[in-house]
Amino acid sequence: MATTITKENLYKKVNLKPTEYKSDQEVRWCPGCGDHAIYNAILKTWSELGIPKEKIAVISGIGCSSRFPYYVDVYGFHTIHGRAGAISSGFKTARPDMSVWQITGDGDGLAIGGNHLIHECRRNIDLNIILFNNEIYGLTKGQYSPTSRFGQITKTSPYGTIERPFNVGQLVLGANGSFFARTIDAYIKESVEVYKAAEYHKGTSVVEVLQNCVIYNNGAHAEITNKETRKERQIWLKHGEPMIFGENNDKGLILENERLKVVKIGENGITEKDILVHDAKTDNLGLHLMLATMSYPEYPIAMGVIRDVSRPTYDELMEKQIDEIRQKSKIKTVQDLLNSGNTWEIK
Repeated sequence: MATTITKENLYKKVNLKPTEYKSDQEVRWCPGCGDHAIYNAILKTWSELGIPKEKIAVISGIGCSSRFPYYVDVYGFHTIHGRAGAISSGFKTARPDMSVWQITGDGDGLAIGGNHLIHECRRNIDLNIILFNNEIYGLTKGQYSPTSRFGQITKTSPYGTIERPFNVGQLVLGANGSFFARTIDAYIKESVEVYKAAEYHKGTSVVEVLQNCVIYNNGAHAEITNKETRKERQIWLKHGEPMIFGENNDKGLILENERLKVVKIGENGITEKDILVHDAKTDNLGLHLMLATMSYPEYPIAMGVIRDVSRPTYDELMEKQIDEIRQKSKIKTVQDLLNSGNTWEIK
């Protein structure tokens, strides 16, 4: 009988510093690129989780984000454009004992790799997808991507793009994803907690990282990351806690006429008890979808773990199916297989 792989027996924890996960390769992202912060946050995550280096596999596609495997001293595979999902899925299925981190971008993961991503979510394969979203193609010098904003002027849309962008959360939840979270590249502390939650989750974890490309789309997320206004334009969700935000923590979310509404605590009789409590574990797709698609200026942008639903993983179901078939099958050896079905004796 196959051994059940759980998060508890996946590996024996080790005590390594974040720097011990670094490779000897020079990091070649542009100075000021948000990828540096994401890189450091993931190293810190591995260190705090105590994952042995030989139990980590980092798999990427093509793009600036996809240089990641070169910069870490763990198993890695830099695949071809959009195919990180296919390789990650196969690898995790073959090696359920490994902690698999798929590193991708909005171009690599949502354009040529979009079909793979939605099926990873649907299948609920137990791996972590970290999607760097800078709303542009950076490596290939500034073409618009599937998340570029409507009307955005880029190298390939000099008069403004006429395509509606994907909302990453909407796409993941539409594909029946069991885990979706959002964070910001420069927020190391918050990002580490999000990445930890992704690793603890059994199933496909998708983390959208709002990342800044200083060369081709600088300030893409400035309207919500600006230091002076960010507390009014971000809401960090925590399971079991009221959905409160604002410079003075005096704003919150309620449901009114089946829609989310921003209210101010203390006005019109609104108290903290009226504010919605975040439940990331409920399978209420509708509410999670509303949170994932909130946009400024009508709403704050939802950050942190939005959805974290428990359901069987592809890995578990496959192992169980193989076990059941083995126990029922009359074929135990290659000789049994060769002598099964219709056979003829040639004289």
